[in-house]
Amino acid sequence: MTAAGMSPAQVRFCALIPARLASQRLPDKPLAEIGGVPMVVRVARRATASGAERVVVCTDSERIVRACEEHGVEAILTRADHPTGTDRLAQASALLGLDDAAIVVNVQGDEPLIPPAIVQALARVLDRETDCEIATAAHPLHAAEEFFDPNVVKVVLDHRGRALLFSRAPIPWSRAEFSKMPRGSLVPESGKLPARLPALRHIGIYAYRVSYLRRFPNLSRPPLEEHENLEQLRALYHGAAITVMQWDAALPPGVDTPSDLERIRAVIGTASG
Repeated sequence: MTAAGMSPAQVRFCALIPARLASQRLPDKPLAEIGGVPMVVRVARRATASGAERVVVCTDSERIVRACEEHGVEAILTRADHPTGTDRLAQASALLGLDDAAIVVNVQGDEPLIPPAIVQALARVLDRETDCEIATAAHPLHAAEEFFDPNVVKVVLDHRGRALLFSRAPIPWSRAEFSKMPRGSLVPESGKLPARLPALRHIGIYAYRVSYLRRFPNLSRPPLEEHENLEQLRALYHGAAITVMQWDAALPPGVDTPSDLERIRAVIGTASG
């Protein structure tokens, strides 16, 4: 079922926003001002609009905590040595005293244009799929260039809409159609994918049951994750069920670089004007 087809029933969930001050490509990224407001605060406001009963920024920086508090956003200080954002969420869930059955949506602190609807929809999907520990999202892929791009993460699902595998490789592979590509070609000449190929691009947003977050820091990192550099493969390797909500299209791009920041500033400035 797509998110558009779900009922608007309310689900209780928290939105946690991991935010590290250090960034190689954009120093002090969470505090970068967009329309006079720190980016992480804008993200928190989008998360609040999703209907989350609690929105908390989880950070390693006192400066981020102060900036959030100045704008009425709840923030907590977590350790600086967390290897991943999920480790930070695990500590935050413990500090906040969240119950094992609680649902947490991980909203990235560098996505000030994230649609509140997808945050709520993901929480509802995980609430419905009671035997899954994680929910994430994907949208259909049509362009061959994206399908063969290793920076685009693909996901293959089973008949219940649960993840079988995530990969940077072009999956699923069409043996019949792709064998026709000219030798040395990286994409089909048409630039399109074969009809009915169930190609899905993973959208990097997650909802978790707190019970999984408590287990996560103790899960070993398998070779598959090390090679693909995809953290969600750790969950699959250790037997966690991941349900995948199909969304209509890609989310608005986030902020990684100074040029991304200027683009977002222009978009928000235009919307405000």
